[in-house]
Amino acid sequence: MATSEQVAAPPLWPVEARLAALLPDLLVFRKPRGSEPELATAQGVLLGVHVTGFTALMDRFSLTCKSERDMDKLAHIFSYYISDIVEHVLCFGGDILNITGNVLLALWTVEQNQLSDIITLVAKCSLEIQEKFGIYHTKEGQDLQLKIGLSAGRISQVIVGDEQRQYLLVIGRDVDDVQLAQRFAQANEIVLSWNCWKLCEQYMFEVEIMREDEAVKLRDMRIIDPFDFDEHFDKCLDYLPHYRTSADTLRTALELDPDSALEQTLRKHIMKNLLKKIDEGQPMEYISEFRTVTMVLVSLEFHKTAWMLHLCHLIQEAALYISTVIEKGGGQLSRIFMFEKGCMFLCVFGLPGDKKPDECAHALKSSFSIFSFCWENLAETKLVSISITNGPVFCGMVGAVARHEYTVIGPKVSLVARMITAYPGLVSCDEVTYLRSMLPAYNFKKLPEKMMKNISNPGKMYEYLGHRRCIMFGKRHLARERNKNHLLLDREKELEAFQMAQQRCLHQKKGQAVLYEGGKGYGKSQLLAEINFLAQKEGYRVLPLKLKEADSTQCFYAVQTLMAIFFEIDTCPAYYRQECLHKQLQGMVQEPLHCLFNDLFFVKFPLSFEVSHMDDLARQKKVKACFFQVLQKAVRETPLIFLIDEAQYMDAASWEFWGTLLSSVPIIMVMTLTLPFTLCGWAQHFLQSPQAVLVPISKLAATSLLRMACWELGVVSIPQELQIYLLHRCFGNPLYCEVLCQDLLSKDILLFHDLQKEEEENSKWESLSATAMKSTMYSISPATSEEDQELYVCTVKDDVNLDTVLLPPLLKEIAVNQLDQLSPEEQLLVKCAAVVGHSIHVDLLQHLLPGWDENKLLQVLRALVDMHVLRWLTQSQELPAEPILEPSSIEIIKQTKEKEKSDPGFPLRLQKELSLPQTELLEFGVPLLREAAWELWPKAQQIALHLECACFLQDLACRCGSCHGGDFVSFHRFVICPTKSSSGTSRFCSYKDTGSVLTQVITEKLQLPSPQDSFQFQTKPSRSQEVFTSEHCRTEEEFLDQVNRKLAQGSPEKDVLTMKPCHCEEILKLVLSPLTQHCLIIGETTCAFYYLLEAAAASLDLSDNYMVCFNMGQITLAKKLARQALRLLKRNFPCTWFGVLFQTFLEKYWHSCSLSQPPNNPSENKKKLAILQQRVHCLSLLWQLYNLEATASSRRFACLATLMQKNSAEEFANEAQVVSAYVALSQFSQNMGDREKWLHCEQMAIQKSSLCWFSREGLLATAQLMQALAYTKLCLGHLDFSIKLGFQAHEICRHLKKPALENLVLSVLFRSAFLKKKFDLCVHVLESQWALISRGHDVLGLACFYSACLDLLLYGKGLLCRPFGECLRFIQHYEHSCVLTSQSNVMLGVHSSLAMWFAQGSQWNLFEHHFSKARQLVKRTNASLFGSHGFVRFLECHVLMLQKMPEGVFMRIPPETHSHTLKYFKEFFSRCVTCPVYHQWVSELKASVMRYGKRESMSMTNIIGPFDTCFTRIWIEGDVLEEDISFEGNLGIQRFDRVADVKENKDEEEIQECIC
Repeated sequence: MATSEQVAAPPLWPVEARLAALLPDLLVFRKPRGSEPELATAQGVLLGVHVTGFTALMDRFSLTCKSERDMDKLAHIFSYYISDIVEHVLCFGGDILNITGNVLLALWTVEQNQLSDIITLVAKCSLEIQEKFGIYHTKEGQDLQLKIGLSAGRISQVIVGDEQRQYLLVIGRDVDDVQLAQRFAQANEIVLSWNCWKLCEQYMFEVEIMREDEAVKLRDMRIIDPFDFDEHFDKCLDYLPHYRTSADTLRTALELDPDSALEQTLRKHIMKNLLKKIDEGQPMEYISEFRTVTMVLVSLEFHKTAWMLHLCHLIQEAALYISTVIEKGGGQLSRIFMFEKGCMFLCVFGLPGDKKPDECAHALKSSFSIFSFCWENLAETKLVSISITNGPVFCGMVGAVARHEYTVIGPKVSLVARMITAYPGLVSCDEVTYLRSMLPAYNFKKLPEKMMKNISNPGKMYEYLGHRRCIMFGKRHLARERNKNHLLLDREKELEAFQMAQQRCLHQKKGQAVLYEGGKGYGKSQLLAEINFLAQKEGYRVLPLKLKEADSTQCFYAVQTLMAIFFEIDTCPAYYRQECLHKQLQGMVQEPLHCLFNDLFFVKFPLSFEVSHMDDLARQKKVKACFFQVLQKAVRETPLIFLIDEAQYMDAASWEFWGTLLSSVPIIMVMTLTLPFTLCGWAQHFLQSPQAVLVPISKLAATSLLRMACWELGVVSIPQELQIYLLHRCFGNPLYCEVLCQDLLSKDILLFHDLQKEEEENSKWESLSATAMKSTMYSISPATSEEDQELYVCTVKDDVNLDTVLLPPLLKEIAVNQLDQLSPEEQLLVKCAAVVGHSIHVDLLQHLLPGWDENKLLQVLRALVDMHVLRWLTQSQELPAEPILEPSSIEIIKQTKEKEKSDPGFPLRLQKELSLPQTELLEFGVPLLREAAWELWPKAQQIALHLECACFLQDLACRCGSCHGGDFVSFHRFVICPTKSSSGTSRFCSYKDTGSVLTQVITEKLQLPSPQDSFQFQTKPSRSQEVFTSEHCRTEEEFLDQVNRKLAQGSPEKDVLTMKPCHCEEILKLVLSPLTQHCLIIGETTCAFYYLLEAAAASLDLSDNYMVCFNMGQITLAKKLARQALRLLKRNFPCTWFGVLFQTFLEKYWHSCSLSQPPNNPSENKKKLAILQQRVHCLSLLWQLYNLEATASSRRFACLATLMQKNSAEEFANEAQVVSAYVALSQFSQNMGDREKWLHCEQMAIQKSSLCWFSREGLLATAQLMQALAYTKLCLGHLDFSIKLGFQAHEICRHLKKPALENLVLSVLFRSAFLKKKFDLCVHVLESQWALISRGHDVLGLACFYSACLDLLLYGKGLLCRPFGECLRFIQHYEHSCVLTSQSNVMLGVHSSLAMWFAQGSQWNLFEHHFSKARQLVKRTNASLFGSHGFVRFLECHVLMLQKMPEGVFMRIPPETHSHTLKYFKEFFSRCVTCPVYHQWVSELKASVMRYGKRESMSMTNIIGPFDTCFTRIWIEGDVLEEDISFEGNLGIQRFDRVADVKENKDEEEIQECIC
């Protein structure tokens, strides 16, 4: 089969061999001849193989056409089928003359006396071909079969063309005979021409006479003893001088010595674009592409009386003219082939490197020119027929390694051949060509439908009549209509330019012109429609016109049409036009001058004496003067505005007229220019006039583009993956957005949901992805505010990968046009970069470019960067909000933007640790180019390249060197190793055809990680470790001193925090994520799933948050999954209270006795470690989930989970895990109010922390412990020590890139600084926290942040981090999210703070709203820091309510009484035992409440303001918190003061004493 590997020439082949593989031996070993066409004759045997059913198969594909996907299958089937036939013919010594369509023609050139032996040889070859390849079954149900014809005798050959390009033709009666024999043959038959039958050894063949003197059917060969075919074969080899002499190749022509003269001769027979790729050294498998082309088939039929030599001269003349005309239009003459007394010329527009925007128009115009030339200049021409089609085809190599040809395959290739027969003597085209040419309809004539063989639906056909000048002026028209429901987006500056022109025209009394320039699709026509609406609204008379390319050739066309619109004769009937014009001219133009407009407006006023004596120049001047006079008078009555769309197509005379008009008549002209454009001299003069303003059209902002997408889809919200899909492809171009949205709708890959419908929480894994998408939706407000309006949101179907969705044809054509403007080496680099992905690393790119050294790579990269095709990534970014890109339709080579300053230098290589400087990465700078370039690759080659990428990346798919390598899913390779195949490899099939027996290409390149490549565990501690661990810490101060000592000890290069930075984030983005995609594309789901798990683990590890389901609000599902994971890890977690009791007993008393010794097998030991570590993670998640609920049952489950986590960590024998487990148990105990267990577990964690400094995991455990200690000291009131610990923990977290832990540290640090009244420090902390959490969608982190901002607003002495309105908007938007509804502790503080803010402004209705929510939350909180803080804020609300609120304010809830408030105080002291930092403050609040109870009878009017109350005095002047001290530096502390412990409890006597 001819897969990409089979047609791939070895890289060591010289240029001569690569050229010879594309040409027959008849040319390679041909003697040099003269330049004129010269007939050369020889004796030989011709073999013609016709593949039947191929056209019908193409028709089946075209009926269910999925663009290039089906073309890929079609080309692959044919290439596979024909390659085996080619190799078989070569083995028998045949010379493949050509592979044209579905016909192969081979020749054996011998002497006349050798013909009979060679006929026997060829007959044997034909029988074997029929036996082996006669029938090929496809899954589409259409079989491919062979019809074989043989002829023998005199063969004539002639070469036509010039010194630049030449074509070999084989002609003669025997060539016609082989075609006739093929037509006589049925499927699976072999037919010999009559002359061949007469020349062969007839006694050796079993035949059936078909037609006397015409053909015979070969049935079989008689093997007559002692005839031995092997001997006969050896005998025939003596007649074939160019038969292969070695087993390495099938052709001698591939082993010729270098010969420059031969090379120059062979190069003339190969197309220019193919030669460029060969000279560039591109492998043959890189040359094939799938693209849309326009095909022109020229058929010349000659009279039978024409002599052969004269016929050759006619073909020569036609070939020279056709190739010249076609090349001027951007096409190429691909090949010439003969049929009986005629010949055909196949021309192709749009081959690689030749794509032009208007190829259909060029093809039609070139065809008509050829049609006229052949009829008028070629004698003996009987009939000229030309057909043109446009559509997707395979352009590439077909055949075997030793002999292949560059050809085009596709349904439109078959159609163009059938049209020649169906519509003889015409220039015919299909409907696609007619539509895409954009030529005027009056240049075409619709043809009657005709039946065509094996083509079920050819579509509408048209005859092209040639370019004709329209005998009618154009009509008023704008390309776009204004959408009343959708606003014009991001066009404020452009509209301002128009409004400024209006003002200048009004004040200066001179005409003004505004010209908008921009790329195709940037919304220029939409802008004109908006200006049209606004101008008419203001009372202007607007005259619109849209020009086409053909209009530029008609002199004065724009003025003619606009004046016809002005006189309102463009829409009136022809018979009424003259009368209507006469009425318009009356009173403005003298009657004798009316005849001046006869030719211009197609009327027939009588010729006056005055006009008859004018010459043409005088008449033109008079016409212009009349127009000036008419317009001058018209603007006095009503202001005029001319709108001209696509003004680059305006003729020079019109430009001259408008330039003169603006200087004398106060009208406004608004034009659009589409880049790139070439303007005439008058146009450039117009632009330079002071009345003209050139305004560039800017691209849409990302938010505006997404809003437009919502409008196009008819929804109010779209998911994040669709946002990324659109932003990556649109780059701010509105047309791209519109076309992509319409394409998504037509492909039915979106799902639409009713926004109004209430959706119940679905606790299933399948609903998780949908919930995730909804959490990152982009939403807009509805276009109308109708109450009963149906609102929809859309999501992408689960089985759809948007990255692999093919581009719409229109957008692909635009991108391919840009790609073909590049040089061959630049095109190849872009195509390979498209395979790599959105982020392109230089090393991987060079890996895909065979034979490229570093200098060549950098040279081509610099050229592409200078042209803005690619750009260096200067910073890590997923997608810029405002990408700096050129307009999509600007000619890339001629871009005028300033070149980028960044120099890639000499890139560093990708090492094991993947230290990636930012200058090593590139991304595409032009929209759609990556997608279009990727789609050009054939499927088999796509898979091969993605496999190369996967093999390159697989060795880098691990943690970075600073993290000591290894899997992101701990011990991942040890868990999966039993599931691997016995060979330890993963097999990939490079291509699986929908047909039957396509060969599978098996490779062992890509393998899953092996357990042998495992981590190296340190079994014996080093000397430094032993010294360090001998010092056991007993107190927090000792632990902090020890940490400071360790951080400060040793040289800087050995310092823990100065080690190499972590590059796991780069590995995730540049290795794991792309590797998963590469594996999916090559069809290896096992490896894809493995690396997907690794990427997911890396993402979670980098985000430092494993609560995936929790972050999506799926608490119940999270518990289910954690339990299920534990069961898979052979550890059950109970579901009932009795099970909890029993399991707790086992964990406390039996577990310590059941610790088993590790197995002797190292692999089994590591697998057990993998399981234990995953258990620890699952149990950690479980207790956090249960801790969210304040019920007694949930507390029991959470307590068991923490105990099981500690025991699993001890069994794991990993000190870092043990420390983390004790920290978790300590945190849980504090939340539950168990002071003794809380402090005990914390002390245990400190004692176990000795070995945590010798790994990244240990460093993380130390940071967790330091955070826990800072949290503890804060709760106990040791604020200075808490701040000191917080800064140290923050430094470690920042180095480790653990954002979730860092965010938690900053929250504790803020609370400590806030209670110390270090408000400047609070602001710095919040700024750092905002920089951390604003990168992602951490709703909980944002809630904590805004809660802190509210504290600053209430008590921060005027300091402001975020305005109150922003805080309120966030709470209003997210308060009902599943995440925040489960966070009672945080939301209690938020709603209480909001209530206090509204109480400050006496907004009691809003106070009631938030206070009622806080009162519902207070029972669901615990003793954690956030819970205690929220409770304190809630108590402050009570004090405010008692002191300030007027009676009868509460409408929805009953007012709180003095006794109710005291009950809440009692509940606080009983619950928040482990948070004594607030006790004295709350005691003072309680004292103020009791003090206020004695004054309840006082008038409400005498009550002071809410923030002058007792509790505010306590905050400002109380002894419980220290005054602010000087603070210098950003997040740094100069000195720390020790704060005395506050008292934990106060009895009733102390409170009474305080009151007195």
